[in-house]
Amino acid sequence: MAKQKQDEGPAAKLTINDIARLAGVSKKTVSRVINRSPLLNRETRDKVEAIIRETGYVPNPQARALALGRNFLIGLIYDNPNAQMVLSMQRGILEALHGTEFELVIRPVDRGSNQVMEDIQGFVTRQRLFGVVVLPPMSENDALMRMLDEQGCRYVRMGSAILDDPEHMVASNDREAVADAVRHLIAQGHRRIGLIAGPHGFRSARERREGFEMALAEAGISLPRSLVADGQYTFESGLSASESLFDLTPRPTAIFASNDEMAAGVLYAARLRGIAVPEQLSIIGFDDTPVTTRVWPPLSTVRWPIVAMGRAAALKLIGTAIGEGAEVNEPSMFSSTLIRRGSVAPPVQT
Repeated sequence: MAKQKQDEGPAAKLTINDIARLAGVSKKTVSRVINRSPLLNRETRDKVEAIIRETGYVPNPQARALALGRNFLIGLIYDNPNAQMVLSMQRGILEALHGTEFELVIRPVDRGSNQVMEDIQGFVTRQRLFGVVVLPPMSENDALMRMLDEQGCRYVRMGSAILDDPEHMVASNDREAVADAVRHLIAQGHRRIGLIAGPHGFRSARERREGFEMALAEAGISLPRSLVADGQYTFESGLSASESLFDLTPRPTAIFASNDEMAAGVLYAARLRGIAVPEQLSIIGFDDTPVTTRVWPPLSTVRWPIVAMGRAAALKLIGTAIGEGAEVNEPSMFSSTLIRRGSVAPPVQT
């Protein structure tokens, strides 16, 4: 029996308590080193890391998960037609999880389903998630947040306005950012400005429309209903919506599209109609996704800091795993800003 124990090697039997004893620190301090917490001085970190290297200690995530009652898994829950936004959010979350024991699990849902709450509850329960990041419009569902609380699952919700306390929220200033974009069009001399709105039921669509209307009202510009077309945050819906705006007489000299996919659809429709951009039509989108610099002319847009928001959301969740007393000071509000490119110019004088 003694021979078997010797063959197993010391690292196979070491626990986090052993590392704490050998290093002369608390178990919480070792946990912080393992999770790369910034809440340690360099001398303590070096001492613990040296003990880990010398002993060959490897943290046991299964044992830690058992003690915690949760796996080291962060869920991303979404029902959103904007694929690029989802990918950018994943990138931000993965940046935060890099070098930790945490992994990301993706879960698309159908908010129109009668079973959506049960589906999410089952997902959280089966995976024993440490926490979840919830994207809009699901993040706007207060009943979902109450259910997650009841399940003991941490959550951070993303939105275009503040929906919760700072611990549970990453938000952007969509309304003011869009107002700034429309003010830019007005400063260029545009008075007949069309809007391609986002999907009904999305808080982001509402916030962006309100920012659009706010800028027009400030300038004393009316907004006929004919200058508003509905979109679905997709290229195809931007293409279809712009056709109805182009059929107007006179047609708009500028269009704000509530995301870049729809703005790209507007640009494509303008080319089909022989409408020169920006000489005869100015276009501004929202997001600053890669498509804005892969078309001609490059699209002016509002830069949505989605990657930074994803990173902050994940850090808000996993900060509690660093150890008791750990403080997470990630921001809850992020500023979107206008990026000026080649799709905006003063209107042609007629």
